[in-house]
This record gives sequence, structure tokens and C-alpha cells, in this order.
Amino acid sequence: MFSTLLIANRGEIACRIAATARRLGIRTVAVYSDADARARHVAACDQAVHIGGPEPRASYLRGDAILQAALDTGAQAIHPGYGFLSENADFARQAAAAGLVFVGPPPDAIAAMGSKSAAKSLMEKAGVPLVPGYHGDNQDGDFLHRQADAIGYPVLIKASAGGGGKGMRVVEKSAAFAEALASCRREAATSFGDDRVLIERYLQKPRHIEIQVFADTQGQCVYLFERDCSVQRRHQKVIEEAPAPGMTPQRRAEMGNAAVAAARAVGYVGAGTVEFIAEPDGRFYFMEMNTRLQVEHPVTEAITGQDLVEWQLRVAAGAPLPARQEDLAIHGHAIEARLYAENPDNGFLPSIGTLAHLALPSHAAFTRGDVRVDGGVRAGDAITPYYDPMIAKLIVHGADRNEARARMIQALAQTRVVGVHTNAAFLGRLMRDEAFAEADLDTGLIERRRATLLPPAAAAPVAVLALATAARLTQEAIAAAHTAPDPWAATDGWRVGGGYSRALSWLDGETARTVRVARTESGWTFDAAAAALTPAPVPAGTREEGAQAFAWHGKGARVRIQLGGRDYTADVLLEGESAYVFLDGATHVLTRNDPLAHAGEEAGEHAGDMSAPMPGKIIAIHVAAGDKVEKGQPLLVMEAMKMEHTITAGADGEVAEIFHAIGDQVSEGAVLIALA
Repeated sequence: MFSTLLIANRGEIACRIAATARRLGIRTVAVYSDADARARHVAACDQAVHIGGPEPRASYLRGDAILQAALDTGAQAIHPGYGFLSENADFARQAAAAGLVFVGPPPDAIAAMGSKSAAKSLMEKAGVPLVPGYHGDNQDGDFLHRQADAIGYPVLIKASAGGGGKGMRVVEKSAAFAEALASCRREAATSFGDDRVLIERYLQKPRHIEIQVFADTQGQCVYLFERDCSVQRRHQKVIEEAPAPGMTPQRRAEMGNAAVAAARAVGYVGAGTVEFIAEPDGRFYFMEMNTRLQVEHPVTEAITGQDLVEWQLRVAAGAPLPARQEDLAIHGHAIEARLYAENPDNGFLPSIGTLAHLALPSHAAFTRGDVRVDGGVRAGDAITPYYDPMIAKLIVHGADRNEARARMIQALAQTRVVGVHTNAAFLGRLMRDEAFAEADLDTGLIERRRATLLPPAAAAPVAVLALATAARLTQEAIAAAHTAPDPWAATDGWRVGGGYSRALSWLDGETARTVRVARTESGWTFDAAAAALTPAPVPAGTREEGAQAFAWHGKGARVRIQLGGRDYTADVLLEGESAYVFLDGATHVLTRNDPLAHAGEEAGEHAGDMSAPMPGKIIAIHVAAGDKVEKGQPLLVMEAMKMEHTITAGADGEVAEIFHAIGDQVSEGAVLIALA
């Protein structure tokens, strides 16, 4: 076994590798960029080396800097994690030339499977079924367009060297092909340094099922069963589970044996994933092979009781596989949910900011257990535009799928994040969704169930207003208790005449809602009837008429209230003027509304014009000053977190001015284009 291991990655996978290495008595070295100097993975390792600027090309994709860091620290091996250089055959060769062990497959295997086109050609020769499409070397745009027309729409354009949904577009009609191809190529070049693509028929209601394979240097190869990764948004996985619902033993053996055959065909060593797409009738087609560990590997660990990172390290050190195929069995069911800093109500756009508060469910076990949390960030860390916005992975295990699903619902309800938008509430709705509960799965599930998974924003219930008000009053009382004793500064509502009334106004979204608390001889009352209901009435059940008896108790973030004879308990976190109320698995954000604080403010000069939804780089501009545009028309393209985001016109108009050029880095909220 190695004495020192360099981890050439960041985030939760670097923390995960460091934990296993520590258990095995291996010293670890982290690498970090300017943006990651205080990152969790840096603290998790025994030593850390700075390798460059915040952008991946200036740091985590710098093979030379990583190799030098390994040599300077006396590392014997490099674990690439997943992403970045994990599937880079040249980097694996350079590591070997430097006398270092690359914890992954041989470079030739990476090269053979790293190109989607080459891998499909190899599988075609081996008799593995493929989705109809073009996987050749001719990358002429007009030629590819003709291929797409011949295949028939809709088609899927995929980056040949890609993964993770990057460099991938569904094209519904011929007229949209050229623009989609250009966008795919830009994204592929940025993410993988390779802009080649392939074209495939886009299957209707497919499932995404992948097989975990493992091989050693002694010629042994096994499969550790399957994972269902069908629930996706923007071609990126959201939920993964193992085993795949509805999988028969016969089909599992067929897919497992096909995956092992694919691995053997390229002389594979280490952990790999063979991905298939399956149609409702059970037919399956080879998609690609990921020559690395996958983000979703914990669900396989949960149902098999194996530590796949330990397997990787032992195999890389020359040891045989820890188990034979007949030794492996499935125990229960596991589900993984990816907790992202993103806004589901705004097209799942990444959310940039500082994690002012972060509380996740208690980590119960490392491999098999009720709840497991794999995270790479801590409270106080920033979600930046340079890297994937994943906060953590929540993994649950149960005796069956229903038990696992129930545990995931509970785990999500215990998740508390303040400072950025997250998809926690969306994931909770997904777990409760009828189609998901019945395992009616396909890659279009989220879009198909959009009405229930992404409902219109609803007004906060009265109980939420009362909880936020109680938290604010408690905060004021605590602050007053720490000042010099002064009866005139007291905020407990005591009056000589016995009566006291106070109005508080909260912004619930864009709606101002005023509540009134009053103290009488018999106690406190809370009245939400005064709430200003604009621009539309608050839905039934969110408003109660008249004053109700009101009492509260707060300790830390926990707030308990009695309102009108009913008890409510929730975590309420106050951050600046905002109150984050976590109640019944939902997060409600209310902001204190002080009209006097903003008196005299007027709309900015460019109010209503197109602005940047997040920090990023301008990579394409589709219009010029003086152009007439229609609502919804693409104006420019930004790149952030290795993904492209198209900015569209919010209304019909004329382009008055363009404030930035291609290549400019812009901050969130920066005005991009003014419309007249």
C-alpha cells in the first residue's frame, strides 16, 4: 500500500478519498487553487500545495503543476477523483513517466473509452447494441447537419469527450441544429479541451441505467450491480438509486456481463462505469464508459457494503480484487440526492454566494447505514462561479425502496442552508411525487411532472409569519438584555397603561404582508388580517382573520410558538434583514420591509434591461445595437460553472446599447444589454 497519496481534485470527492486513505494509514496531499485556499478538502489532508488561479485551466487542469506537487511532497500515487484530469490519458501517461502510480485504468483504456465516438465503434465491433446515430470522425458542420437530418428529429448532440451533461443539446428541428452545434462545441472545448461531437437519435421516455465494474491487474473483473440515474435536469443527474427499480435478475446479468465484456475488451483496471440507455420494452443500448469513479458511487457502496475507494487504492497498489462475483450481493435499497446551490424556480441556474449557515443530517455510517453525507463545503465557504455548485450528497439506505425514500424525505427536511438558493425543497417534492414513488422513471420525469415539482410560488402560511416575527422579537429582546439597564430601551412591550401594539411588515416574495402583535393584560395576540395582499390575494389557508392568542419561546435557531391554540416548531435563521423559516420540509424566506429605509429610491437607469443572473464570462453575442428583438429571443451567452447560460429578451424592443464584449468577466447583476 502507498505511504503518501496526492489527491488531484477538490470538493466532496477529495474529502471522501482523504477519509478512506486516513483509515488505511495513508498520508494525503491536497492541491488547491486561489479560490480554494480555505476549502474543506485542504483541511482534510495532511499537507496542501497551491497550484494556480481559480479557473480550472489555471489550476486543476494543470497536469504539470499537479505532477510537480506530487514529486515535491514525496507522493507515490495520484488519485484523480472524478472530473478534471480523471479521464485524461496523457496525464496518466505523464504520471507513469514520472514514476507515479495513477489510481485509475491504463492510459490506453482511458483513450479507448474516453472518446464517445471511439468507444461506440469498439462496442459496435463487439456486438453491443448502439443507439442509431453518427459516431465518426468527420466533424464538418454541414456534414453533421446532414447526418442529423438523415437520423430524424429530435436528435441529441453530445460532446465526444464529455460527461456530466456538458456539451449536450437536444435539437427538435433542423433549423435549430447549427446554433445548438456551435454551443455544444464551445462548452465541450471549455470543459474538456476537445470540441468533437457525435449525433444520436433522441429516445423517447428512456431510462439511464449504469453498471459499476471493477478489474484488477490479475485479470479479474466483476460488476457491482446497477444504478438507475434516470432523474435528470439539463442532462445532469439529480437522483441516483440502486438497485434499479423493476430490474429482473436476468436483465441484470445481461447488462452486467455486457459491461464486464466491455471492460475486458480494453484491458481495463480499476473502477469504471458502463452506461446504458434503456427503452420501456427493456431493450438497452451502450452509451459510454466513464473510466473513473462516479459521483453516484455511494449508492453502490450502500447496497454492497464495500468501500470502492479502498478497492481503488488496493488495486492500484497491485492487490487482487477484494471479492469475486459470487461473493457480491444486493442488500436493501439506496438513494442519493445531489444538494446543489441552484434555483429550481429560475431554470436551475446556479446560485453564487457565501454559505452563511449550513446544517446537514447527521452522518450515520460510512458505507451501509441509514444516512450518509458526503460534503465538500462548510459554513462560511463561498459557492463560486468556477466550479460545480454541489453542496453535498445525501445518501440513505433502507430495507426497500419505500423505506429509503422515506428516509430521504426526512434527511432533506433536516437540511438547512442560508446564503444561496438550493434545490432542497425541490428534492423533497420529487421524493413525494407520485410518479417517482411508483418508480415511473425516465430521463424526462422532471419536465413531465413540472406542474407538481415546480409549482408557482405560494404565499407563506400565517404560521410562518408568526414564527419569523417571534424570532425577530426574541433577537431584539436578547440584544436589549446585553445593553446597559435602561427602562427607556426595553423592548418587552410593557406600558404603564398595560396596552402595547406593534406592526411589522414582511416582504413575502414581492408581496408586503403586515402583521400586528399586541400585549394586553391577558397576554400577547397576533393578527395577520392587516396583511397587505398585493398584487394578488393570498391563497386559502394562508390567512386567518382577527387577533389570535400568541406565545413564543426561542432558543438558538429553534422557535416554538402557540398560535390560536395550535403549536408550531421550526428552525428560524435570521441573516441581516431576512428570516429563513424551515417548516415541514419547506424553506420560506421573509425580508423585513422598512419603507422608510428605501424612501426616495428610484428605479435604476437600466431597470428592466438584461442583466447577469450570476458572475460569468461573455462567450457569444447574437445581436448588435439597433437590432429589433422579440421577447424570448437569445441575446447573448454567458459561461459560468463550466455551463453555458443563454440570456434572452424579457420583452419586445430595440437594442439600445451593449455594455460588454466577448471575453469580458461580469459580476452578478451587471447590466448586459439595454433595450429601448
